Amino acid sequence: MKNKFYITTTLPYVNANPHIGFALEIVQADVVARFHRQLGDEVFFNTGTDEHGAKVHQKALELGKDAQKYCDEKAQNFLDLKKMLNLSFDSFTRTTDAHHIAAAQEFWQRCETAGDIYKKNYKIKYCVGCELEKTESDLVDGKCPLHPNMEIEIIDEENYFFRFSKYQERLLEFYANNSTFVTPDKKFNEVKSFVAMGLQDFSISRLKNKMPWGVEVPGDPEQVMYVWFDALVNYISAIGWPDNLENFEQWWPAVQLAGKDNLRQQSAMWQAMLFSAGIPNSKQVFINGFVNVGGQKMSKSLGNVVSPQDLIEKFGIDATRYLLLTLGDNFGEDMDFTWERVTEKYNADLANGLGNITSRIIKLAEGLDIPSGIKSDDAKNADMRKMFAEMELSQALQIVWSMIRENDKYISDTKPWELRKTDEVAFKKIMQKLLSELSLIAELLVPFMPDTAEKIKKALETKQVEIIFPRITPVK
Repeated sequence: MKNKFYITTTLPYVNANPHIGFALEIVQADVVARFHRQLGDEVFFNTGTDEHGAKVHQKALELGKDAQKYCDEKAQNFLDLKKMLNLSFDSFTRTTDAHHIAAAQEFWQRCETAGDIYKKNYKIKYCVGCELEKTESDLVDGKCPLHPNMEIEIIDEENYFFRFSKYQERLLEFYANNSTFVTPDKKFNEVKSFVAMGLQDFSISRLKNKMPWGVEVPGDPEQVMYVWFDALVNYISAIGWPDNLENFEQWWPAVQLAGKDNLRQQSAMWQAMLFSAGIPNSKQVFINGFVNVGGQKMSKSLGNVVSPQDLIEKFGIDATRYLLLTLGDNFGEDMDFTWERVTEKYNADLANGLGNITSRIIKLAEGLDIPSGIKSDDAKNADMRKMFAEMELSQALQIVWSMIRENDKYISDTKPWELRKTDEVAFKKIMQKLLSELSLIAELLVPFMPDTAEKIKKALETKQVEIIFPRITPVK
């Protein structure tokens, strides 16, 4: 029986177009999904769009559009990533889907039955950009540092609250018993410190007459669910909860990728909500860093957004996947993007690296009747599995690129083009090694660069090669 593996991204807000920060997250998830399929696992890969809340409501009003029609248009931009980045997701969950709405309402009722939802008046400072409450310590000069061009709103109304404070000890016990729940460790320590300092109950609804765009609270048509409460349910609604529990139980728990600005919501608030709803197991959360452009976190309000389409037009799909995956050396760290840097990396690693070694080996093998079977390397396979388990995909690629450098040096040292004229036996022995190594490189690249891997495999069969990665003139 095949192992089952479930991976999900967070759902990005539908109102902004996809940028390379989310493109990195979804490519990482795609690479891991493809790797597990390669291992023979049965995989379910979920992504989608978060479509409720004040940001979406305000933008639709500004444009004079029906909110659902606006969401339909914007969701397509994220669905288009499937072809644009050659993604293999199985599910695209929209939080306006009827099944998801029903699941969110059932989840609410289970938390309510557990005694964890109550109503009270409150007054808070609120950032619409983050869709989060802000304290004075969160603000810089009265503004949210992540959305400095947006005014902080004051919310003063009666809403429903979730008894987050009830779950402090249970969360700390859960963290102690699940040492890999959040990766990297630095982010896990932040979550544990946050919970250990004490938890405050948080609002999970909004007055419908002020902000109507949301899932209606069961039994109270005057209130809609707070966007975070509704959206997080997608991780379980996508695999059939609550209607198809047999399917749900086959896939749950999940592996999830999230940005570091989602740390508390994904690994503390949501986990407490799962406890409340009677779903004890949880996903494993991998926390990404920010992609910085021009020394600042990329954001629409700062005008420094780079789209995945920008990279694809310049470098192509597989090269874009590679460049995104190698923006940082270690998972979870912030990454700096500049056009100069990625162009230099493209030329060094792809045009002069992978493309060059493929071309050299295939040209040397032209006319030879030598099979290109893969020579298995258990040590490399074990190293790859370890890197994937820790989401260190950039480090996993380094294993492949060390092979490229080693084989390039091997060609230069052995000079097979000379041996071809003087010692055919030695020449064929060298070529057998090189062809086997290139076959292994292609196989290891399947999750990362699937089209390129296929091109290399075809070149190994036909002993003919096209230029895979033409050199690009550096940005000046």
